[in-house]
Amino acid sequence: MAVAMLLTACGGGKKTMSETEKPVGPQFSADSAYTFCQQQCDFGPRTMNSEAHEQCGQWIVEKFQGYGMDVTEQRATLKGFDGTPLQSNNIIASYQPEKEQRILLCAHWDSRPWADNDPDEANHRKPVLAANDGASGIAVMLETARLLQAQPDSARLNLGVDFVCFDAEDWGVPQWSDADDTGDSWALGAQYWAANLHQPGYKARFGILLDMVGGQGAQFYKEGMSMQYASHIVDKVWQAAKVVGFGSMFPAQTGGFYTDDHLPVNKTAKIPTIDIIPYYPDCEQSSFGPTWHTVSDDMAHIDKNTLQAVGQTIVQVLFSEH
Repeated sequence: MAVAMLLTACGGGKKTMSETEKPVGPQFSADSAYTFCQQQCDFGPRTMNSEAHEQCGQWIVEKFQGYGMDVTEQRATLKGFDGTPLQSNNIIASYQPEKEQRILLCAHWDSRPWADNDPDEANHRKPVLAANDGASGIAVMLETARLLQAQPDSARLNLGVDFVCFDAEDWGVPQWSDADDTGDSWALGAQYWAANLHQPGYKARFGILLDMVGGQGAQFYKEGMSMQYASHIVDKVWQAAKVVGFGSMFPAQTGGFYTDDHLPVNKTAKIPTIDIIPYYPDCEQSSFGPTWHTVSDDMAHIDKNTLQAVGQTIVQVLFSEH
């Protein structure tokens, strides 16, 4: 994704944890999420227009359907920065679609076609397996869907949840290209969904984007555009992380300002949406961590503890809503 890096001091207005707040909801299984991540990677890189992409998309549809979700496939031919027609498929899985009050969870599921940030220039035109930058967010959503479906009627949420799997996020201008990168070449699937909602007039209380939520050593600073558009949701999520014991992985400082799938959701769909995305302030390779857009973004660099921290935080947020 296109990035404009900026590190700022933590702002005021920090919410303190109430003595009455406690963990709620089921236990998130990092082992299950890890398996979902591995199963996506088993297809190979899920690059646009590839057989692996089509096969994995069908697998995602069937997994959500298996957990009782209503699934919509939003297929469209989108145009890459280089003019390539991209056969895109945004996959929307809905829990309790009859509920008017809804929460949006989203992640992208396609793989970067070019490892253009790899330390070895020979790898710059090779595809990325995208264990973290793609599969991890979908894995957390699938495990969340599994948990929701497994709840007894007495413990079901009083609202609906929409899991939106965005496609064509990572066809952005590569570093080796001479094309201008204005940011519009990224998040193509999210741009399309925001302008063509899967249900006319679709609304959600808020949205949470999960991007690269399984990496080793990850910490999730408060992303700048999320603070601009939905600071109250950032506060809600970071508070939930504290309550479930993962506050150290969700620092109170602001990290970078990122062009990501949450921007069109905020700007076009007008749904206040935040980005849970890692920030590595001391990583020379990339502020997104050492495997970002490299051939090393594989299962060997996925950390179950990171998946657990993010997944349990999402469970806390969902089961705290009324």
